[in-house]
Amino acid sequence: MSSNLATKLREGTKKSHSMAENVGFVKCFLKGVVEKESYRKLVANLYFVYSQIEEEMEKHKDHPILSQIYFKELNRKKSLEQDLSYYFGPNWRDQVAPSSAAQAYVQRIREVSENEPELLIAQSYTRYLGDLSGGQILKNIAVRAMNLTDGGTAFYEFNDIPDEKAFKNQYRQVLNDLPIDEATADRIVDEANAAFGMNMNMFKELEGNLIKAIGMMLFNSLTRKRTRGSTETELATAE
Repeated sequence: MSSNLATKLREGTKKSHSMAENVGFVKCFLKGVVEKESYRKLVANLYFVYSQIEEEMEKHKDHPILSQIYFKELNRKKSLEQDLSYYFGPNWRDQVAPSSAAQAYVQRIREVSENEPELLIAQSYTRYLGDLSGGQILKNIAVRAMNLTDGGTAFYEFNDIPDEKAFKNQYRQVLNDLPIDEATADRIVDEANAAFGMNMNMFKELEGNLIKAIGMMLFNSLTRKRTRGSTETELATAE
């Protein structure tokens, strides 16, 4: 039995993907306007989200379905710790806390892990495939926009994955071959759309900082036109 889950996820999240790319914070980022204060808050939020995803995936590493997409080389917690140390200094743990949107996101990851662990597939897919798809582009934007010369981009560097394209193909193939029924596949797609929404909520929270830094007029001019969703330059989420 083949689930064709990767295909269903790609088709079933297209609209959410496009909506995520049209959040003001993301549009500004993709146009090279990145403000350090809001960016480091995003890194802090992502730290809490990934820590939870990775903790729950570890818990279920022997699960008959989840074990098949448990790739430790994707883990981002340690790289985010490096970036937090870069942006906040050595005492970063005393300075970071999840925002309200990040708290809701973390809580949702805990809930699905406890009640319907298969849905962790959606949570993993939405984050990690996006990181692999747009990572290098976003890293280059961040470096240029914030004038980074000595760190701050470990999040985008997958040192344990030498060939990212081959790995993405392998990941999608594993998803397509998962032995799950249609109803489970549909619930996973629904959860992926919910994960897109949770990412969008985190981005929207950061717009206040960004507007304060660049001014409302510039923010409006950068975000006025709706852009078509691109599958390879997504700040948040999987293609």
